[in-house]
Amino acid sequence: MNLRLQLDTKNINWNLVIDILQKVGMAYHTEDIHKRAFNNSHTVVFVFDKQKMVGFGRAISDGEYQAAIYDMAVLPDFQGKGIGKMILQTIVKKIPNCNFILYASPGKEKFYEKENFKRMKTGMALFVDGKKMQENGFTE
Repeated sequence: MNLRLQLDTKNINWNLVIDILQKVGMAYHTEDIHKRAFNNSHTVVFVFDKQKMVGFGRAISDGEYQAAIYDMAVLPDFQGKGIGKMILQTIVKKIPNCNFILYASPGKEKFYEKENFKRMKTGMALFVDGKKMQENGFTE
């Protein structure tokens, strides 16, 4: 593997972002919505193997003490090779004094626990489509 990190949204093929999110079973939106979401984020990380996008993640933050990580995804063929860890650690290093929250895709919690994330006892959410999120295993 010849991995390269990109920390901005220049020349990103947003259809590939949608494709990767679909392949890993995560929610996805239109190209324009993803482009706005990533452009409005505090920190973005894209990983390429040569010229092929293989993963990404982003964080929204006040840059001072709070941050939330979203859209962490790595192509299935590239999972288990340290790419997700690289994305996560890059995000955390870019906003060093912040507390981080995220919601993991069901079944992926162990990945974040290995990086010292802890389960919250008081986490709450208000989703646009609460029924769908419950069906997908995010809520009780």
